[in-house]
Amino acid sequence: MKLANRLLKIDEPQTIRMAKLSRELKSQGKDIIDLSLGEPDFKTPDHIIEAAIKAMHEGYTKYPPVAGFPELRQAIVDKFKNDNHLSYATDEVMVSTGAKQCIANAVLSVVNEGDEVLIPAPFWVTYSDIVKLADGVVVQLFGGFENDFKITATQLESAITSKTKLFIFSSPCNPTGSIYSKEELSAMADVFAKHPNIFIISDEIYEYINFEGNHESIAQFDAIKDRVIVINGLSKAYAMTGWRLGYMAANKEIIKACEKIQSQITSGANSITQRAAIAALNGDKAPTQMMRQAFKERRDFLVHALRDIKGLKVNNPPGAFYVFPDVSYYIGKKDIHTAEDLCMYLLDAAQVSCVTGDAFGNPHCIRISYATSIDKLQEAVKRIKIALEALDA
Repeated sequence: MKLANRLLKIDEPQTIRMAKLSRELKSQGKDIIDLSLGEPDFKTPDHIIEAAIKAMHEGYTKYPPVAGFPELRQAIVDKFKNDNHLSYATDEVMVSTGAKQCIANAVLSVVNEGDEVLIPAPFWVTYSDIVKLADGVVVQLFGGFENDFKITATQLESAITSKTKLFIFSSPCNPTGSIYSKEELSAMADVFAKHPNIFIISDEIYEYINFEGNHESIAQFDAIKDRVIVINGLSKAYAMTGWRLGYMAANKEIIKACEKIQSQITSGANSITQRAAIAALNGDKAPTQMMRQAFKERRDFLVHALRDIKGLKVNNPPGAFYVFPDVSYYIGKKDIHTAEDLCMYLLDAAQVSCVTGDAFGNPHCIRISYATSIDKLQEAVKRIKIALEALDA
């Protein structure tokens, strides 16, 4: 059976592969603690669920507009104005079936065959594969542990060529939890201001999971705002992963292009989710604040506990809900040749699922999600410590 050649360009995301493997092992009766997926363990807040039920009773079960209901687009505009001090019109925002689709729409709208796309590594697993599907060329910029896995404006400028078309990054970052400061974003904006043909995708899905201060968006800098595509969504801040709704803001010509692509792939995002999204964006933020506090407590526990394990180098991530420890100490011990080998060893020996750093562009690390309970994290760390001590024996 001869399938399309484009399938050879991409792989199944390691996050999904490890989660799938964890589910398979659980179905066999194994006591797996799954720390592979970035999925909050909290229930969607009641007022959002009630809005969805109300929407169904009111007949919001038909095809919605491709770019989203006008009321939702207005709620997104209001959110950007109130939370980020960013001004957009309703025709400069749209919604999709998850932030991932927003990113795919944007990449497919701006990248031509052979265009170079700069991506700071570590990066979210899907960025590079979406670029490959668009026939773009991925250029990785390495952010090291010593700089909290962030790149500098100097690195950025030195990587730009005549073929550079797009820059994609996230802040707060998946997988590292790192956050770019306003000063760091300003320095990068100054670089982009010199290169008017480069677009910027700023993935801000973890905006509200920030433990150290206010969120800063690179779209705040007027000189480049017209080329910035801001990606956000509901899954992380509102525990709405299964509802599948993301949104974006950009120049209206980019939004038109994304709407055109989406109209041929999925059309509008789920109508009931859209009505629930209005309640989420306009409603009570107390549940989001409660979740952020819980994530901070989990972060504090996990960082301290992992630093107590010999050989692990762990930074203190200021956002998201991941730690990204450097595990180089264990590479080369016994049958462990790569970070992926170590993840498979931990799955087998400790029955704890995490994801290799290779998937995120860093072969020296692994990603551990703390979007689960303290009890599970405590048990997971105990198991990991025993398994790694056995490797070091």
